Amino acid sequence: MFNGGTFVSAIFIHLSDIHFGQEKDGGALATNTDAKDQLIKDARAELKARGAKASGIIVTGDIAYSAQEEQYAEAGAWLDELAECVGCDDDSIQLVPGNHDINRDAITQALGWKLQLIREKGDLPLDAFLDDEKDREALFSRFEAYRNFAEGYGCDLDTRGEYSADYAVELAPGRTLRFVRLNSALICSRRDNKGELILGARQRIIPEVEGEEVVVLMHHPLHWFMDTTEARQYIENRARVVISGHEHYPSLTVMPVEGGRDLMLLAAGATAPDDVGGKYTYKYNILEFDWDQQTDSLAVTINPRTWDGYRKRFSKDEEFLQGNEGPHILAAPNFRKSVLPVLDDYQPDTSAAPKVNAIVNPVSGAGKAEIDIAARDRTLRLKFFRDLNDAQRMKILVDMADLPDDIHKLDHGLERAFFARILKKGLGDELANAIEDALTNPEEHQ
Repeated sequence: MFNGGTFVSAIFIHLSDIHFGQEKDGGALATNTDAKDQLIKDARAELKARGAKASGIIVTGDIAYSAQEEQYAEAGAWLDELAECVGCDDDSIQLVPGNHDINRDAITQALGWKLQLIREKGDLPLDAFLDDEKDREALFSRFEAYRNFAEGYGCDLDTRGEYSADYAVELAPGRTLRFVRLNSALICSRRDNKGELILGARQRIIPEVEGEEVVVLMHHPLHWFMDTTEARQYIENRARVVISGHEHYPSLTVMPVEGGRDLMLLAAGATAPDDVGGKYTYKYNILEFDWDQQTDSLAVTINPRTWDGYRKRFSKDEEFLQGNEGPHILAAPNFRKSVLPVLDDYQPDTSAAPKVNAIVNPVSGAGKAEIDIAARDRTLRLKFFRDLNDAQRMKILVDMADLPDDIHKLDHGLERAFFARILKKGLGDELANAIEDALTNPEEHQ
């Protein structure tokens, strides 16, 4: 409390391992669909009871089950409904890929050999792989359907193997959370074991900015990597929270790294596990981030939601919360490095959730103008990359971005560049009309 005002928490709905498309029969489909419908109702009721709206939605991987376009189409429709019900923009959804977001059919024998070489030798062959244009594109071809889906949300995969950071939320003046996305599925193959994966040197290096604390989003927990020791050293000293999924069962560790520096490791349960039964069931989290004014720290409160098999609805996971009630006050050195906010004349807007804003990743090779255009026209970007197929996007680019008629395929970087070109030409309204026409009359855009 200050000056009669109250800071508004930044609240995020946290999902993981949704596995759209995993069902093998109609009964499983009906059961899983009902649980997902109940999740939306539960999230809406929890926020309504608080009189709050969500700042965004976080999905830590495995959106699809086998990385097929139709699975992402189902996921997109469901996420749109969830976003509407919790009061956040559908372009405030953050994604990272999981092992089920790679198309295993795209792993050729040659690519399989190269992935195995990286598993055996680590950073050196991975760096060589990422530096070679053809090898790099082969590596990311496994993510084809996921890339289209994620680019719509501005959560592009960084094909140079670096971290990605496009979103931040201000908790108070001069006190910001930056969300950093890591691709832990970078070398996932047909079968993955603990200790075989790698983040790589380029992803491990996370920025430090005064007044800004980092939340790392990744699919696999830290102990799944061959470079766990090096990655953990960077993360312990550069990040305040790590949110992961994959293992389908929740866990929480809060630990002091050194004096004045804490780290929270939060592993999610599965939103829709492969098999429901025993200790595995439908789970998700409601996460609340605040600036603790008294200690100049980051406060995190977790509301873990789990499926009540008897009542067939979600409720608070009291068993998980035992000893973990929170709020967890995390010592935040990057907050303390910055000048303490002057709040004498500050009047927070308590009528709305803190806004998730696009930021520029200073390591990224993308031009600032391109990112800024995407930030201004995020709804168009969402529909263009997520909802249109390859043929529909290509037709629009040929018609509006001065492409030759004989071009039939572009890589993702060029698609983004030509999409930005259309907006730079001031054709946003025309682009919006073309997208709506393609969605309304799909047979004319094939």
